[in-house]
Amino acid sequence: MQADLDKPAIEARDLRYAWPDKPLTIDIPQLDIARGERVFLKGPSGSGKSTLLGLLGGVLTPQSGSVRVLGTDLAPLSGAARDRFRGDNIGFIFQMFNLLPYLGVLENVLLPLQFSAARAARIAGGDPSSEARRLLAAIGLGSDDLLQRPVTELSIGQQQRVAAARALLGSPGIIVADEPTSALDPELVGEVLKVMADLAHEGRTMIVVTHEMDFAHEAADRVYYMDKGEFAEVGPPEQVIDAPKDPRTKEFLSRFRTLGSKK
Repeated sequence: MQADLDKPAIEARDLRYAWPDKPLTIDIPQLDIARGERVFLKGPSGSGKSTLLGLLGGVLTPQSGSVRVLGTDLAPLSGAARDRFRGDNIGFIFQMFNLLPYLGVLENVLLPLQFSAARAARIAGGDPSSEARRLLAAIGLGSDDLLQRPVTELSIGQQQRVAAARALLGSPGIIVADEPTSALDPELVGEVLKVMADLAHEGRTMIVVTHEMDFAHEAADRVYYMDKGEFAEVGPPEQVIDAPKDPRTKEFLSRFRTLGSKK
């Protein structure tokens, strides 16, 4: 067991993927993400960031290469087995939240347990409802009135908090977030980033795609800059964001900062 715990949370080797009728989208010779590490992916639109998340999270199957998640090789798993493994071990925070509009707040948070006995078994005391309430209270959604309210009646920032609590319930080993603020109005971004920053500082393994530079600087252990499906530059945020070496990274950050200064 200790040997498994010493292994990376995610190991990818010779990873290649292309969408139908498209050029090669992902070409990654090696990627290791340690347990408890917070990795942020950056790069222009179409650089392969979301596709890479799908491969690492077991949503997509590579054309070649391998992905091991928490010591398990995903390649031999059937589609159903991969779905179960993903449900047991990975919590997703989606760009559009993916909450069920006809369910209340508490019901949405409890939803993953209907598909994962393993996550249910990891809940201390065996009381999923109490654990869901605890998670929601920790992010400011603990009132009885809110717990039963349909999620469609919540603000966008509140809905993102519900999505975060759902991802955390049952202590999945990995949290994956894909542009969690891209659909938000500017005044709501700070609220959602606070939730994400709190998650990042709890020692969880996180893989995050985000355009928020300050958030990456605060929360990331390593930043990967992607260009045309490859890693152009990898390092701590103070290197990749503040003092990039690769010309592609420099150009992207220069354009990004120019756009930001015009807002």
